[in-house]
Parts: sequence; structure tokens; C-alpha cells
Amino acid sequence: MSLLVLTPAVWLFLTIIWFVIGLYVYTALIRQISVRIAPISEAPVKRFGVPEAVVAALIMSLLLIGLIKGGAPSASDLTDQDLINNFILTGVVVLVLAAFLLFRGFDLDALAGLSKVGIIRAAAIALILLLLAYPFVGLADTITQHFLGPGSTRQNIVELFSGSRTMQQRVMIIVLAVAVAPAAEELVFRFFLYGVLRRYFGIVVGLLINALLFAAVHQHLPSFGPLFVLGSCFTLAYEWSGSILVPMTMHSLFNALNLVLLAFPNLFQQ
Repeated sequence: MSLLVLTPAVWLFLTIIWFVIGLYVYTALIRQISVRIAPISEAPVKRFGVPEAVVAALIMSLLLIGLIKGGAPSASDLTDQDLINNFILTGVVVLVLAAFLLFRGFDLDALAGLSKVGIIRAAAIALILLLLAYPFVGLADTITQHFLGPGSTRQNIVELFSGSRTMQQRVMIIVLAVAVAPAAEELVFRFFLYGVLRRYFGIVVGLLINALLFAAVHQHLPSFGPLFVLGSCFTLAYEWSGSILVPMTMHSLFNALNLVLLAFPNLFQQ
């Protein structure tokens, strides 16, 4: 029997089981993290210091200024040059940040745990943790839609994809959403900003501030709750695994699934 024709009662039962399993797994991750003494990637020799804190404060200030200035461009205003500029800006930010850390003498491989987990294992962990995070994201989405109305939590990237005018724009949006944005955002938010916040304020405060900022910079109020939950799950995955590859893959899979459901809306209901 296809999952698409299951009765509402069966769907509700499966959803409850799914939620309980996800709650159990993420609670277990939190417990393991709480008793772990070593830093994220097993105590790298060099830790983030005052220069990194200054740069992190500057980045957060720029992000907040961007929020104050206004929202993201609408799909009707989107041009190929906007997407190209986004690619360039994203690349510049990542390269400058990497160059700064290398200049400061950091071993990026060890600090980000790039070699700690193999690609296949990272993908498997990411898939499992993302699937188990969906009940929490879905709950936040349901609460949001209850107050703001159905369909209110569609993210900007989804709106841009559905409103794009050419196939070239759609291809660039797919590459940006599935490859470029997940890698860049996880390096900036989870690896660097969370790393600095964790260093000076601890795991809990670092996670909360990071998730709040991650949700806010998407500049879409109806998505704030789901994105806050998602960002928290990304941070827990990074903290537990010790490798930035895990949240990167989770982020990429999440965006890819959103675009697949948008491209094939008959697979599931909105």
C-alpha cells in the first residue's frame, strides 16, 4: 500500500512514533554532549581567541544591519545578475574567512573535523538526523501556520524557485540552494560563529544565539520558528559528530527535499 493513501489515523500514529523516536535520539545526543569534556573536534591545539571574537562580532553586526535595512528580493525582481552576485558574495565571504583563520595559524581540517568523518558516513548520519529532526520542524511549522495561516511558512528560496522566469535561473537557484548556500552557511554559522560563541558563552547560549541569528537572517518571519528548530538540530549534529560535514549535508538534503517537493507537488500535500 502506498504511503500516500494511508488513512489520517494511521498517519497520526506514524507521526507520533516518528516524533518519539526523534525525541529519544536527540535527547541521547544532548546527554552525550553534556558529559563530553573535549571540544567539538577533540581539543584542537589552537582555539578561537579575541581576534576571532572581534571578527564574529563584526559579521553578526553586518547581518543585523542587513535585517534592519529590509527583506530579501521578491521572485518578480529576481535577475540572473542577482544570482551571480550572490554566488560571488558567498564565495568572497568564505574565502576571506578561511584566509583569516589560516593567517591566524589554524588547522581548518582539524578545527572543522573535515577528516574526522568519512563522506559516506557523514551522509548517512546527516540523513538519519535530518529525518528525525523533521517532526520538531513540522511541529514548529504547524504552530506557525495555526497563527499565520496555511502556506505561510514557505521559505524565500522556495518562493524564488517557483517564481523564477527562466530555466537558467532555476538551475542557478538549485546549485545555490543545494550546494553553495549549505556549505557557506554552515561554515559561517556553525563552524565559525557557533565556535566563537561556544568558546566564550558555552554550548547552550552559543546554540541559542546561533539558531536565533540563523533563523533571523533568512528574513522571513513565518519561517522563523521552523528555521530556529532546524538550526538548533544542525548545531547539535555538529557538536555531537565533531565534523562540519554532517550539518552541511543535513542542510543540503533539507534544501534539496524542499525543491523536489516543489517540483513534484503531487508527491505529498503542501
